[in-house]
Amino acid sequence: MFGRKPIEERLAERRAQLPPLKEGEHFEHGPAKFVFIFLIVFVILAHLVGLVVLMALDLH
Repeated sequence: MFGRKPIEERLAERRAQLPPLKEGEHFEHGPAKFVFIFLIVFVILAHLVGLVVLMALDLH
């Protein structure tokens, strides 16, 4: 369209120019990493708060 390559071809060429990813050192989507870590921390804190509440009420 209009003398340009399709977006798929342009993306493939740009991706081919990038160096290969190193195993275990790359999380491809930054915001997803942030949400993932936030949810893990939130779940752990929620469990700890629940444990403290139950211990305070002597229901454990």
